[in-house]
Order: sequence, then structure tokens, then C-alpha cells
Amino acid sequence: MKRALGLAARAQGRTSPNPMVGAVIVKNGQLIGEGYHHKAGTPHAEVHALNEAGDQAAGATMYVTLEPCSHFGRTPPCADAVIKAGITRVVIAIRDPNPQVAGKGIERLREAGIEVEIGVMEHEATRLNEVFFKYIQTGLPFVALKTAMTLDGKIASYSGDSKWITGEDARYYVHQLRNIYDAILVGIGTVLKDDPFLNTRLEIADAKNPVRIIIDSNIDLPPTSNIARSSNEQRTVVFCSSSSDAQKREQLEALGVEFISLDVHYDLIPIEKVLGILGEMGLCSLLVEGGGKTNAYLLQQQLIDKVYWFIAPKIIGGRESPSPIGGQGIEFMKDALELKSMEIQKFSDDFLLTGYFKEWC
Repeated sequence: MKRALGLAARAQGRTSPNPMVGAVIVKNGQLIGEGYHHKAGTPHAEVHALNEAGDQAAGATMYVTLEPCSHFGRTPPCADAVIKAGITRVVIAIRDPNPQVAGKGIERLREAGIEVEIGVMEHEATRLNEVFFKYIQTGLPFVALKTAMTLDGKIASYSGDSKWITGEDARYYVHQLRNIYDAILVGIGTVLKDDPFLNTRLEIADAKNPVRIIIDSNIDLPPTSNIARSSNEQRTVVFCSSSSDAQKREQLEALGVEFISLDVHYDLIPIEKVLGILGEMGLCSLLVEGGGKTNAYLLQQQLIDKVYWFIAPKIIGGRESPSPIGGQGIEFMKDALELKSMEIQKFSDDFLLTGYFKEWC
């Protein structure tokens, strides 16, 4: 199963809205076929493995990270392909939470006389597909907050200078994150302060840019900004108030910027509504790289699932230097938000703390 999980992970960030799935076929102690789901609309992992195994699949055991599908989507049911190939035993890491499957694939295999074992490396398989598990159960994207701060908790100096808090290795890892998330979200304050591109700068063949989501109630996005000028190359969606300036909107639309208007007050775009719309758009995962105001709102509304929190061994001080979380904050320590399942990584001199507010496994 470990090999199947490794195969599945090769497609990280590429299968949305489908899960990542890997499959391995073994016969007489020998590996005879393997495969993984490359992207939505293409053959599933089981089909790739069966094609590689060919006639040898009869009488073999298949190890698969997710229950084989039992319904017709953009591809035929994998459970039928497994039965037709003559597989006699299937070892499955986890059941598929998709209501269209949800045990039906397992039932079909057993009805065909195939021995089925479930739950091998279940936790690892669920964690691998945490994005899919949240999206299929809630219709909302999996939300991860990324921030970087100094040892004394600052994201910029009092003058606003923030380049760079972390070193090159940590920043390279952020581009790896952008490469696997469907979308990236910031508030207009971050755009005005940093003039970012919010793209993926990796020298790999299949690098992809996330859809840029900008929270900009009054449409203050400058037409000369890097984001506006590159919107024909990288999809950009601005959430604004329905009362915002129509002339500004038309000017930016001519550059390729898309707009979604909400009937709300100028100064408040409810990001919980934004998440619902992003889910309807089929965007299953969202990386937030906002400033203190956006981050505070998301945490206050309990909309964050996962955190990537970089800490650099630098001290800059200053009462006016901004921190990662703005707003009023909590009143009592007993109400502090706590991360679960913490992990620590080191990138040169910087540290990355990864943890969860909500776990989907």
C-alpha cells in the first residue's frame, strides 16, 4: 500500500475535483502492474495498473488507496474493470466518501466473489486526500493559511518593508505550495502594499498557476498592478461590492480580470460566502497569503483548516510593525485557538510549523 500511496501523490494538485489514487497489482510476490490517476477526465489508477498487468491480472491482488468507483462519470466504473480482469483480492486503504460510491464499489467487488480488505494505511490515505474529503463532504474548498514572521512575530518592519522575512529555500517551498493549490487568496491591502504576481515560479515542466482570488470591495486594484497586467495569462477573480465603481470594473475587465459582485457593505466582503462560490466553481483548495486583517477574519470565522507558519530567526521590533493576525484578538487565554497534529520542518535558517485547526481524517 505504501507504494500505491507514493504513486497517488505524484498527481498532487492535478486531479481536482477528483481524489488522488494509486494502484498496484501483485501476483506470486511480483509487481506486475501499477498506475495512478493523473488528472480529472483521464483513466483512473486501477485502469492504468490493469493495462500494465494485462492477462497476468487474473488471480492477482490489487492494492488501491481508495475504493474503486462504481458509477459512470467521465470514465466507466473501475469496479467493473477489476472484476472483468479476474482480480481475486483487493486491498483498499479507505472507503470513498463520495455519495455516488460510498461502499457501492466494495459491495460490487464482493458480489463478484472478490475478497476485499479495507483499512490498510487508512490514516495516511485520508491525509493524502484531505482536500477531496472536505470538498466532497461540504462543497467548500480546503483552506490553508500561509504566513511568514520574524522571531518577534512581525510580518514587516514599521515602514512596511517585508522583503524578505524568510530565505530562498522557504520561499521556494511556498511556490511548491502554489503549484498544488487550486486558488490563492489575498486582500486588496496586500496587493497595494506588495504588488505581487501570486504566481508559481518553478522550473518544472508541469508547473501551474493557482487562480488568483482578490478581496477588493471597492475595486481599488490598480490597472497598472502586476496582477491586473497579467490577468490574461493567469485567471484572476475579484470579489467586490455590488455598489462599487462600474467604470473601474470595465477598465479591469478589459485586461482580463473577472468580477463577482456581492450585495454587501463596501468594507466587508464575507469570505464565508466567497468560499461557497469558489466551491461551486470547482475550486477544491485555497491557499491564503493575506495580511493581518484577512487572516484575522478567517480565524475569527473558523474558516481555516490548515496552517503553514514560517518563522525566521530575525528580530525587527516596533510597536507599528504589523503581525500575522490583526483585529482585536481574543480576550482570555482559555479561548486561544490551538493547532493539532503539529509538524516542524527546517529550510536553511527558517522553520516551518504545519498544523491543523480542522482535520478531515
